[in-house]
Amino acid sequence: MKITDAEQYYRAIIEGLGEDPDREGLLKTPSRAWESMRFMTQGYRETVDRVLNGAIFEEDYDDLVLVRDIEFYSLCEHHLLPFFGIAHVAYLPNGKIVGLSKVARLVNMFARRLQVQERMTHEIAHALETAISPKGVAVVVEAQHLCMMIRGVQKQSSRMITSHLSGSFRDDPRTRMELMDLLKASK
Repeated sequence: MKITDAEQYYRAIIEGLGEDPDREGLLKTPSRAWESMRFMTQGYRETVDRVLNGAIFEEDYDDLVLVRDIEFYSLCEHHLLPFFGIAHVAYLPNGKIVGLSKVARLVNMFARRLQVQERMTHEIAHALETAISPKGVAVVVEAQHLCMMIRGVQKQSSRMITSHLSGSFRDDPRTRMELMDLLKASK
């Protein structure tokens, strides 16, 4: 989409709200709004391969790896309102590990799309499963949704938690319990 077309759509939205897009405070709003939307949806212009950038390493390590408290910001695909929170991503290596920052980058890539939290949780897990074929993957996401906080039921303290467990995290209760203990450890 051409920048000028997108700006015209934002201008029409402002007019539709009953505002004057030509008043001083709103003159550049259509351009800024389009730039914001492009930034908040930059995940569409990224791929798992580019995000991982070859940072997959052969390593004889078979204990749990957990990257916790990864902050993220996303947009609800139903209302285009933000939801935000933290993601915890764990895996049990099977001869390969992935660079630490790449786990956070995977979270960002999927968060920076129009999303529902349930799908985002699954997409993060599936990308890691596909990239390194671990013995198991666990993704736990906790978020607050502005579409629930500032409109509709207006419940400001509500949080949504989603999880995806595969392999040993799903099949072995001891592995699942180890993960849960680690997630509780520093709270």
